[in-house]
Amino acid sequence: MGGGGMKVGWLLVATSLLVLVAAKPDLPRFHHPSDKPDGSLRVMVIGDWGRRGLFNQSLVAHQMGILAEKMDMDFIISTGDNFYEDGLTGIMDMAFKESFVDIYTARSLQKQWYSVLGNHDYRGDVEAQLSPVLRQMDTRWLCLRSFVVDSEIVDFVFVDTTPFVDKYFNKPGKSVYDWSGVLPREQYLSVLLNDVDLALKESTAKWKVVVGHHTIKSAGEHGNTRELGALLLPILQANHVDLYINGHDHCLQHISTVDSSIQFLTSGGGSKSWRGIVGWPNPKELKFYYDGQGFMTLEMSPIDIRAVFYDIHGNILHTWSNGKSLLSAI
Repeated sequence: MGGGGMKVGWLLVATSLLVLVAAKPDLPRFHHPSDKPDGSLRVMVIGDWGRRGLFNQSLVAHQMGILAEKMDMDFIISTGDNFYEDGLTGIMDMAFKESFVDIYTARSLQKQWYSVLGNHDYRGDVEAQLSPVLRQMDTRWLCLRSFVVDSEIVDFVFVDTTPFVDKYFNKPGKSVYDWSGVLPREQYLSVLLNDVDLALKESTAKWKVVVGHHTIKSAGEHGNTRELGALLLPILQANHVDLYINGHDHCLQHISTVDSSIQFLTSGGGSKSWRGIVGWPNPKELKFYYDGQGFMTLEMSPIDIRAVFYDIHGNILHTWSNGKSLLSAI
């Protein structure tokens, strides 16, 4: 089966069969500890950005550079939709230079970028974004489908969320998606869910953070992604994940639901924003929503974590923090 007609109901059955998949996680793993004397980690998060500097992308990049220098960032995370409107046409596509290399030029942003694919990236040549040729062009660039970044006090698990979404297969409209490396879809998702589950189970880090492009919880235009809520969220909850970070909705937001300890953070304000749509059934759970451009930072230590959202002028829009005992296991 190509997976075009697959529904969430089938996937729920597939999830129960994950024990039949190979019992060792196969996600690529990168070791990137902090270089700070106290072991703390500082990370910047940006999403939905690649528009050749337009729609305030350049202004966001400028402010990122200022703050990254002030905070001495360890690395940058991209939550996907790296190149609009339809990803890259190949490894020689000038969009890579015009939307990435020539935009994030600040000295402070010459750090490693860890990126996931978004749905717009899947409309182009997916293998181009994953190619080591791009890393040779700019050593900052590292984009894979799913992988783990081990920063000692925190494990970041990056998840390829686009193949979860039924409509891209069943009702793609005029969009053409590059599903090379994904089909058969059922097998791809089953293995991926198993790998994520095992990577989180094996993690001994103080903090566990999962990064994907699509929302799990969102008050924005796209709303909740039901497939991720049905399949990925139970794995995150069972493994005591602290944060789920995404893009997709072109906004900045923080949701904390009464039925989960996970904080849902959206950083999708890298360029085109101002959708003007907000809706969440429980106002007390919507801790913050900003329908504009900006980015997010994370500061982590063995005992606490702090997330801060900024606009294109460097103004702090929202801050959230939490702590853990040094002796706590999770």
